[in-house]
Amino acid sequence: MAQSSLISASMRRNWFTISSLVSKDFKLKYRRSVLGVLWSVLNPLLMMCVLAAVFTNVLKFGDVENFPMYLILGNVLFALMADSTSGAMTSILESAPLIKKIRVAKMIFPLEKVLFQLVNFAISLIAVIVVMVFFRIAPTVNLLALPLLLIYMLLFCSGLGMLLSALAVFFRDVCHLWGVVITAWTYATPLFYPVTLLPDWMQAAEAYNPMYHYVVYFRDIAMYGQWPGIKENLVCLAMAFITFVIGFLVFKLTEKKFILYV
Repeated sequence: MAQSSLISASMRRNWFTISSLVSKDFKLKYRRSVLGVLWSVLNPLLMMCVLAAVFTNVLKFGDVENFPMYLILGNVLFALMADSTSGAMTSILESAPLIKKIRVAKMIFPLEKVLFQLVNFAISLIAVIVVMVFFRIAPTVNLLALPLLLIYMLLFCSGLGMLLSALAVFFRDVCHLWGVVITAWTYATPLFYPVTLLPDWMQAAEAYNPMYHYVVYFRDIAMYGQWPGIKENLVCLAMAFITFVIGFLVFKLTEKKFILYV
């Protein structure tokens, strides 16, 4: 009973720390910003307009049905992964002064960065709603699957974030290499082009790209009014769970050495 109370108290303390850090990051992000939170809505809208103009008029991808919607759904979901993992990667290094001074669960730092970006993603959904209204895309009951997708994304980004944050402590080059990986991953995922443009072998390779599955999942429920089947849900869950377990294990096995390298 006493042990259960200690675990409960520790969880409450960690959650309070995480929520406080999310609030701090939120205030820092929009401090001295004229547009403030509105920028999280305008940014995906402006990116969508630019990409839609380029790829419709220059590269002739306009034959994709509701191409602007196709673009913004892929971009906001991919941004959730890219921003959360990039933030989580440097979270331990940036929190070094705090880690050296007080005893704190180190895992809360990468997890907080993922939750912070999840808040930003929720705000960016306003931009998605604007596009849906403008192009008269009626929402369907399939949008009820969105929380399920976010659980997959939360697990996947948390696992990848923990893995990167642990590696970055020992190998600073990871911080530079991850930017290159994100750029390559962006072009390897059909965010602004139809997957049918890819040769057969590349289309087959997409089956091993987690973000391809998550983006298709998002487009199915928000744009095409389709409920992803059991197989697709199992694939998304498996990729998220395996990534989370790997990231968690690497983090737990190395966190005691962080103090020596930060």
